[in-house]
Amino acid sequence: MNESLTVAGAQAPAVWDLLPAEQQPQWGAHPDLPQVRRTLREAPALTSAEDVRTLRRQLAEVALGRARLLQAGDCAEDIRVCGAADTAAKAELLADLAGRMAAHTGQPVVRIGRMGGQFAKPRSRPTETTHDGLDLPVFRGHLVNSPEPNGQARRHDPNRMLQAYEASSAVLRALDEERTDAYGPWASHEALVMDYESPQVRRDPETGTPYLASTHLPWIGERTRQRGLAHVELLASVANPVACKVGPSATAEEVVRLCRVLDPNRLPGRLTLILRMGVRAPGLAIAPIAEAVQREGHPVVWLSDPLHGNTVQTASGIKTRRLSDAVDEAVAFRKALEQQGLHPGGLHLETAAADVTECLGGPVADERALSGRYESLCDPRLNPAQARELIDAVFS
Repeated sequence: MNESLTVAGAQAPAVWDLLPAEQQPQWGAHPDLPQVRRTLREAPALTSAEDVRTLRRQLAEVALGRARLLQAGDCAEDIRVCGAADTAAKAELLADLAGRMAAHTGQPVVRIGRMGGQFAKPRSRPTETTHDGLDLPVFRGHLVNSPEPNGQARRHDPNRMLQAYEASSAVLRALDEERTDAYGPWASHEALVMDYESPQVRRDPETGTPYLASTHLPWIGERTRQRGLAHVELLASVANPVACKVGPSATAEEVVRLCRVLDPNRLPGRLTLILRMGVRAPGLAIAPIAEAVQREGHPVVWLSDPLHGNTVQTASGIKTRRLSDAVDEAVAFRKALEQQGLHPGGLHLETAAADVTECLGGPVADERALSGRYESLCDPRLNPAQARELIDAVFS
């Protein structure tokens, strides 16, 4: 852990603020950005260091093979749907799915929502062309811009970070009310926008170590996990349990080097690897990585994300995923880890609390049914029935 970093209240930039960062908003020379960062730096912590320590202990149980983990929720949170009732509905689904997993595995399940800060999304292209032929900046989540297809809505505005902070605060307060034990529900999001995350590093009053107070479990993605980038340095420097997405382009050597940076002391519960390989050959892709990480002695939590590598487009251009592909990848993940003598910790799912029709399979019989209730702000999500079917297929 880098003890030279600067946290709340200090004037010098933190170590990660001096490094390049991919997938960042283009604020331009927006005059409000410095004040927004100051406001975030001085704002109350959204999470407590005590809760972060508690979650890390629970994830250690998963890493040691004594529990499972379910991480699930929206692809991109809607900043307009963050009330207590909305959060309660998501927490209820998370508990239902976790209970199903526990019944199949005979082990307790740690519950972590993709909520309370999942307002920023990496994108493969900076712009998109609308049906009207307009070339607009792509929607990057409510923390950055708005999804409405016009130039004003798509402009990157740093003031939206304060709106995201307030919405996150409401969700995290509601989650605190829902939490009845150490298994959750906890919050997680992709730590993507450095102007939002960096000012929210605080110090643990008990240990003096820095932690990221914007969430309980931050993760970095396939596009921001490269060593030498700001995102890796940030997660390497905080005491939270942290996670990293690993896709099919990753080599075993790259993942081991990343483990050395993010988990230098080889502590159970510190690092979760979220594998998103795609259905074509997930077992073949997972085996060398699992073997290398095991050989290096990193007691990571292994999660399968069976959705992100399996996005397809219909003939009419609708983005979707097939439940059967997700099941096949998650089953292959479980078998590949068990063949290595490792514990398949659980699942990372994009799941809606409502009966959406964004993925094919189960109650969504064919492509025509996708138009019934397609509501995602970004990528297609499983509906509750599909998520239950997936868990039954993977763990029964």
